[in-house]
Amino acid sequence: MSPVKKTTQKAEGFTADEKAAMKARALELKLEAKASKNREEGEKALLAAVAAMKDPTDRSMGKRIHELVTAAAPNLMPKTWYGMPAYADKDGKVICFFQAASKFGVRYATFGFQPDAKLDDGNMWAASFALIKLTSAEEAKITALVKKAVS
Repeated sequence: MSPVKKTTQKAEGFTADEKAAMKARALELKLEAKASKNREEGEKALLAAVAAMKDPTDRSMGKRIHELVTAAAPNLMPKTWYGMPAYADKDGKVICFFQAASKFGVRYATFGFQPDAKLDDGNMWAASFALIKLTSAEEAKITALVKKAVS
């Protein structure tokens, strides 16, 4: 048995953004326990998360994605998930979400899907998409993907 080496390096730990996301998720779980099926409260929380986005492009994309998702899949429940706008199925499982570029200081926003989304296409398929700008082409793709995800 080899001796265990001691290191003098300190672990970096979580970033401030990661800690904030964990705190937001803990609060979301508490709120979900109180109002798990309340569409109005979920939408209110989602729209507040969009309004709090630092970047105006993120805010406008978040608002437009909310419109697209609710039109394409009105049965999905709007909510927040780790502080991000998200949409869940009747069992409370997140199907899709929007992550603002400013959330983690990256160059593009992300529209993504969780494993319960029905997007399977053979052995490999995309589960998230980088967004720089929303045009009618991207809006059509998002609408089609959301419809497929809930089919």
